[in-house]
Amino acid sequence: MPIYLQLYLSIPYNPVFFSFATITPTTTELYVDADKLTPEVTAHLGQDVVIKPYDAIYADAKALSETRKQEAGETASKFLLSNKASWALSLSLGGEGQVEEVRSPIGDAKAVKNDVELAGMRACHIRDGAALTEYFAWLENELVNKKSTLDEVDAADKLEQIRSKHDLFVGLSFDTISSTGPNGAVIHYKPEKGSCSIIDPNAIYLCDSGAQYLDGTTDVTRTFHFGQPTELEKKAFTLVLKGVIGLDTAVFPKGTSGFALDVLARQYLWKEGLDYLHGTGHGIGSYLGPIGVGTRVQYTEVPIAPGNIISDGMLLWPCPVRICLLTTAEPGFYEDGKFGIRIESKPSSDTDSHPNPILTCRNRCYHGA
Repeated sequence: MPIYLQLYLSIPYNPVFFSFATITPTTTELYVDADKLTPEVTAHLGQDVVIKPYDAIYADAKALSETRKQEAGETASKFLLSNKASWALSLSLGGEGQVEEVRSPIGDAKAVKNDVELAGMRACHIRDGAALTEYFAWLENELVNKKSTLDEVDAADKLEQIRSKHDLFVGLSFDTISSTGPNGAVIHYKPEKGSCSIIDPNAIYLCDSGAQYLDGTTDVTRTFHFGQPTELEKKAFTLVLKGVIGLDTAVFPKGTSGFALDVLARQYLWKEGLDYLHGTGHGIGSYLGPIGVGTRVQYTEVPIAPGNIISDGMLLWPCPVRICLLTTAEPGFYEDGKFGIRIESKPSSDTDSHPNPILTCRNRCYHGA
């Protein structure tokens, strides 16, 4: 039963809410604060889902544990609990000896995109690419032709306005990183009205942004210079771009670790004695969070399997073997106090036509910008 919940006030930029749920063959119980549910959602859930207070999960979990002990005694098997679950929930189920922490298969299943999700992600990225193209054209015209004075927040607000005109737009997927000059060297820079910088057309402008659409989530970074870049800036941009292409066009044996793929993005910078201090990739949700569960590309030894979502943030965890998984690839270069460069694309892992077990990065979500 699909449930569409617009609850950005609960978790900013994410169409989800804090909750627990218990599902049996005959019952479904949702533990959530009542004020998080709109009348429309409550009506949609109807009689199929029992709504309980969020904190009631602990008492119910304890009761479940005690009932199980009474019925099975010492032979009762352990509860399998996600290693991301809280200690309070673990204690409610009996704690050590009664609980075995495991990696939840739910996250890995979410990392694998089905055909509908992949189609939606491609469609929303086309619309988002059109919005970004319009935005950067507007920004260049304002800065270069009109000589307008715009600060970083002014620009970010304009980008949101342009995106909002497109079909199925819900909101942003995270705070827009609209950064000029030295601010671009701050990897997770957040401009604030009143303290942010005026955009300098003679400095590098880095924009990392994304949106939530009903058919998918976007997260894209582009770097521009509206004047004459220095030789160092041009060289750094070229090295980063070569890294993006290296990862986007990768062909590799099944079981390859993220460590190996990470090298493809960093190799050109490394040859010049340069590097960047963040991961190369991360998974991305489908109308969920902009950083989703999936395989990451970085200095780790987690094998990559067909259907893994490769991201440019870190090494992704292994996912169920499926083709066409969506990821990001975003190498960068940052000169402290001067400028930052980052380019972000979205390759996906897929099987290759080669007779041997080979994977390849393809089926990308293209942006027009």
